[in-house]
Amino acid sequence: MLQITQIMNASAIPAAFQPPPRLLMGPGPSDVAPAVLKALALPLVGHLDPTFVKLMEEIKTMLRTVFQTENGMTFPVSGTGSAGMEFCCVNLIEPGDEVIVGVNGVFGGRMVDVAERCGARVIKVEAPWGKIIEPSQIAAAIKTCKPKLVAIVHAETSTGALTPVAEISKLAREAGALFLLDTVTSLGGCAVEIDTWQVDAVYSGTQKCLSCPPGLSPVSLSERALKVARERKKKVQSWYLDVNLLASYWGQERVYHHTAPISMNYALHEALRLVLIEGLGNRFKRHEQCHLALKKGLDEMGLGIASQEGHQLWQLNAVTVPEGVDEADVRKRLLSEHNIEVGAGLGPLKGKIWRVGLMGETARPANVEKFLVALRTILKR
Repeated sequence: MLQITQIMNASAIPAAFQPPPRLLMGPGPSDVAPAVLKALALPLVGHLDPTFVKLMEEIKTMLRTVFQTENGMTFPVSGTGSAGMEFCCVNLIEPGDEVIVGVNGVFGGRMVDVAERCGARVIKVEAPWGKIIEPSQIAAAIKTCKPKLVAIVHAETSTGALTPVAEISKLAREAGALFLLDTVTSLGGCAVEIDTWQVDAVYSGTQKCLSCPPGLSPVSLSERALKVARERKKKVQSWYLDVNLLASYWGQERVYHHTAPISMNYALHEALRLVLIEGLGNRFKRHEQCHLALKKGLDEMGLGIASQEGHQLWQLNAVTVPEGVDEADVRKRLLSEHNIEVGAGLGPLKGKIWRVGLMGETARPANVEKFLVALRTILKR
């Protein structure tokens, strides 16, 4: 009892947490609009309450608009973007399936790992980090196997490269394969056209260009993909992520499956409303203009973008570290002296780039200027 009393002593209880003011210009999360933060604080209702069911329907409708799809099976998985990746893989892959995965950064590599854990025989199509996956590479890989699935990272967060996917999707379909797309960093920041590109399975995250806190993963499956999931020989290895069960929860039946993160769905609802109020075209243009302003400012400092010219992400900029500069020290100074967070390079780009995010609420001209002034000040030292 004495030990418990000591633990409960008022002097040992931490003060209420108060985060410091930060400008989030890393690879995610991005800054969140005040209206979205306000939505998080709304009173809870039950996850089967009729008002929450109405909210679910509105989220699905808005997500279809942002994904540019008519897919009925479009909803947010309760989990981060990596849960969306697992959702797509565990539902569509069975042991022994041949799967082609484009790898040009961290998240292509993660898809390989997840697919292999599902029992797939993975054929990796690799490009140097910062370069795109070319359709000709996928075409060559298709000739070596009978793929059930072709998977590509649309916007590679680790390198800032944006891979065009329309032609790759066509190649997959002609081979009789499903096409899986990672849009974690692209959704809401540049064009994502699921139906036009004939994408069968797609996942994203809430914390990037949708400017919602991390915790949900928007997904969408085509009828082709749903048919594969329904006609599996074996049960989906994950009960939690089985679309055959989740379909009944997010569909008209409303069969209890799990307790959805209610407050996170409030936040996503408001974040999607803000996206649609701004308009997709206007939002994309804002991200592009901020990217161009950043490039111009960097050019004036003699700095550039490391990712492939003509395929550089607006949302995630891989800024080349100048020769002789300690990139980690610069990041620390940006945070400690200017309250600006940027990301470090990963893998072969470690120590060579700063990953500067211009996503959602963060993609504002004033933020670009603030970053450029801070970086200029630090580098002059």
